[in-house]
Amino acid sequence: MRFDDSLETVLSGDMTSPIGAQLAWRQLVDLIGRGRAPANDDVIARLRMIRGSVPPPVRTASARAIADAVPPLALVMVFAEDEIAVAAPVLRGAQLAPADWAELLPLLSPTGRSILRHRRDLAGEVVAMLASFGSVDFVLAPPETVDRAEEGAAPDERTMRCPASDDAGTVATPIGGATETSVSPAAQGGKNPPGGSSDIAEMLKRIAAYQRTRAATLAERSARPAAPEQSVPSDQFDFEADASGTIRWVDGIARAALVGISLAQASSEEGVSGVERAVAEAFRARADFQELRLFVAGRSEAAGTWQISAGPVFDGATGGFSGFRGTASRADADDLAAPLVPNASAVADALRQLVHELRTPTNAIAGFAEMIETEMLGPVAETYREHATDIRHQTADLLGAIEDMDTAAREQTVAGQSPGERVSVTDMLDRIATDLAPLATLRGATIALHGLDGALCIAGDGRAIERLISRLLATLVAATRPREQIGVVVSAIGSDRIRLLFDRPRGLASDTDEDLATTSADAPDDADSAPTLGTGFALRLIANLASELGGGLDIGREALTLQLPTRTTRPREQTSRR
Repeated sequence: MRFDDSLETVLSGDMTSPIGAQLAWRQLVDLIGRGRAPANDDVIARLRMIRGSVPPPVRTASARAIADAVPPLALVMVFAEDEIAVAAPVLRGAQLAPADWAELLPLLSPTGRSILRHRRDLAGEVVAMLASFGSVDFVLAPPETVDRAEEGAAPDERTMRCPASDDAGTVATPIGGATETSVSPAAQGGKNPPGGSSDIAEMLKRIAAYQRTRAATLAERSARPAAPEQSVPSDQFDFEADASGTIRWVDGIARAALVGISLAQASSEEGVSGVERAVAEAFRARADFQELRLFVAGRSEAAGTWQISAGPVFDGATGGFSGFRGTASRADADDLAAPLVPNASAVADALRQLVHELRTPTNAIAGFAEMIETEMLGPVAETYREHATDIRHQTADLLGAIEDMDTAAREQTVAGQSPGERVSVTDMLDRIATDLAPLATLRGATIALHGLDGALCIAGDGRAIERLISRLLATLVAATRPREQIGVVVSAIGSDRIRLLFDRPRGLASDTDEDLATTSADAPDDADSAPTLGTGFALRLIANLASELGGGLDIGREALTLQLPTRTTRPREQTSRR
């Protein structure tokens, strides 16, 4: 029996950061739109709350993602309240009951209802409801409405009246950015006579009056002197960079000093225009970044230090990466006084978002495979049960690789921070050896621990350290051959380092260090539980994790040496005797 807690997991996540809000928006829309979560008031209110933190392109993409599903009325209403570009994909495909349409149609804008008028799959009563809004969506303003609007209009609304010699009763009023004309009753010679011909004649008069008014307005505008250029404030500007990271477009400030600066490469010399290293890292990861530094050399209006925030842009048709778009504001004294620190959080957030998007479908596949394997949904042929078992084992291996990526992202987030834990080497190695005993038995090998000292502790993130050593030892055991022993020798180097020496199994003896540095270098073909992404990938990941923890991994011909920072603790009695 499996319980789907996807909704609770999403609602308990962090929605305060831009990436967290976007991730939560996508997941909530997908869960509700595909019927995997109820559209209750709390969830809908949460969507409306975070909508302002989600960029329109992301909202549009989520609308397109559920266009082929059957979203409920409450979710359709959330999109109907949004910009028309966001609402359009949902309105084109929404499948609602006539009673739901009756509740939704009055809330739509005329543009939203016009999208529905192009649909050919709506029920007849829904089409009749749409037709009832014609008096609102298609009608021209009556003359008395125009006259009242003209009386209360401000001077800058530019209400235009045609010359009396042309048509004394014709008035043109701008409505919504376009000019609409109407004819007063005096110009019509009394009441509008009934009949289609009089309506056509009235329309022709309006068209003629509009054309005359428009020509007069254009002539008046061309005769006006050009307005003096407003001085643009120089404390902020917008910019865009192409796919190579080079700034190509700037608006809001003199652009000569900015165009050509690269976001992909950090400035290595003082006094040279460029960005800090965290910007280049975020660009390579295609990740958003906030308030990082850009320095512009010279004496132009743009010279000085700026704080820039930007995000990646992707082509709507092909999905390809097209560059970065962002804004910049001039850094104040407090910002300049703050030291530059590597901002790895943007890259780590992007990696952890990828991990989450991989873990969710993998867990779902594993769950369904387990249901088939255990015949929870009914009798299943033996062949399919075997396939389900294979799938479950493969997804378990894939989840292990995903956990490795998550560990790497966590370490990148806390890199450079002071260690918060002291992990006992003896206890940790005992746990790891116990966990790997079944694998060693399967391979016909043994694990031998030497030099264990309860006083030795590794400083750092306990979860990451245990994951690192466990993955290294599992990789080596998976490469062993029958009756082979993997020895682990622990020793201290000075007062601040610890060394763990692992015997190199014969399965790796034929591979050079250069081969092991590639993802193609794998354990032997008969290695059960070999690393899912290859031995080379596993060792490279272990080396990178060790580096993040302040240590390193050295691959020798006879052994692999792992060094990590340590703290040696001695009992108080021994310390007092010295």
